[in-house]
Amino acid sequence: MRKFTEILAIAVGRKGSIERVEASIPAPLSPQHLSAVPGDRWLSQMTQNIFRAGFNRQVINSKWPAFEEAFAGFDPERCANMSDDWFDDLLRDTRIVRNGARIQSVRRNAIFVLDTIERHGSFGAFLAGHGPHQFAQLLEHLHRRGDRLGDKTAQYFLREAGVDSYVLSDDVILRLSIEGVADKVPTSTRARQAIQQAFDVWQSESGQSLTYISKVLAMSVESPRVSRFHRTPA
Repeated sequence: MRKFTEILAIAVGRKGSIERVEASIPAPLSPQHLSAVPGDRWLSQMTQNIFRAGFNRQVINSKWPAFEEAFAGFDPERCANMSDDWFDDLLRDTRIVRNGARIQSVRRNAIFVLDTIERHGSFGAFLAGHGPHQFAQLLEHLHRRGDRLGDKTAQYFLREAGVDSYVLSDDVILRLSIEGVADKVPTSTRARQAIQQAFDVWQSESGQSLTYISKVLAMSVESPRVSRFHRTPA
């Protein structure tokens, strides 16, 4: 496995300068900022990524104001107590994507958000309480306790919400494969931990965030493919 400085040098060589590399790397939000985000915004961001999975991203984005209205601003209390009549109305609402399983996930994830707030004070405080060395553990928790929050969906949700995170995009998996760490998106705890350990090593070497390392890994390779459901690189 290469040292992070070597992988960074490859990315700089591809992009032309360190400035071009770093220009596209977002800074994670502070624990204080994450803790102050209200529950409805976590439920909204979570749901947006659930509906994007397998759909055209731009279609979901364009419809999102209607989603916000249809789901009562994603108020966790109201969504957790979604009645059968409200659910049936949503299935008929042409303003949104009428996918029954994903609509049901809003109710289930609202319960998850409320339970987390009760235990930790805020959903953001719970997320911020998992340091970078516990990111794989956090992903497993979201998958286990949330609904339709598989690894990729959870990773994009956390990244877009400002949580320090790695995203196992095709580009990142390709770099991990080249480095002998993983050749596919992990499906077991052991495989997830192997990836976590590699990021731990690179973070120890560089002092950089998971977000920084993940983005550099993505920029160090030629993209293997471009999907019509393309998401922002890791």
